Amino acid sequence: MARITASLYTSHIPAIGAAFDLGRTHEDYWKPVFAGYDFDKDWMKRQKPDVVVLVYNDHATAFSLAMIPTFAIMTGPEFAPADEGYGARPVPTVVGHPELAAHIASEVIQQDFDLTMVNEIDVDHGLTVPLSCVFGKVDAWPCKVIPFAVNVVVHPAPSGARCFALGQAIGRAIRSYPEDLNVQVWGTGGMSHQLQGPRAGLINREWDNAFLDRLIDDPAGLARMPNIDYVREAGSEGIELVMWLIARGAMADVAGGPKPKVAHRFYHVPASNTAVGHLILEEAV
Repeated sequence: MARITASLYTSHIPAIGAAFDLGRTHEDYWKPVFAGYDFDKDWMKRQKPDVVVLVYNDHATAFSLAMIPTFAIMTGPEFAPADEGYGARPVPTVVGHPELAAHIASEVIQQDFDLTMVNEIDVDHGLTVPLSCVFGKVDAWPCKVIPFAVNVVVHPAPSGARCFALGQAIGRAIRSYPEDLNVQVWGTGGMSHQLQGPRAGLINREWDNAFLDRLIDDPAGLARMPNIDYVREAGSEGIELVMWLIARGAMADVAGGPKPKVAHRFYHVPASNTAVGHLILEEAV
């Protein structure tokens, strides 16, 4: 059977992707940001995931005001980097896993979650920046990736409680897949930031680190936090952090299993006008 071996959490800031693509990772401003991901390179060589289920949000690139699904799983065979106005990022095409994606969709929909299934879509920085941060510069991504999009751009966004429950359903679906696969679930976006209005540039270090503490030790309690608290404390774009609860919900401990191990934790401000958070949790063996 497929197994979930780890969950990974990271910001997906577009400026990080630009710094990566333009060869600016060793500049004084960006060096501490990318140093936070040095751990990942050797860790991934040991982990060797077959598939990553990567939870992200589209930034009005593939979806628009014409159509905005709350939850969408990408069931196609491959996904090209999107042109977000400056040309597509020079990164590999994402290769999907249609069989596992279809299985997750079937199982989760039968658990009363209404998922949109998408067979053709281009993926923007919300998905490709985390891959670059974790894997570095590669000719091909070293594992298959199932993109899973969440609407956190246009009101109403799903609640943290709904995202946490969805993660639990995804975890059950993955573990019921009858092929021996090493699967990771990633939650992306955040941390605190606001891109517009009188509070533009808001960063809340204390709240961000408290969020990381609770994500590790009290995910069920954290899931009960209302959306307005994210906006008030972490800025209008801080709501992206509900996506981290999907990845956390997929871990075994929330269903009575052993507590995961904190393999890596990193926090840095600022990157562009955003706080950078990164966490890796390994399932107990």
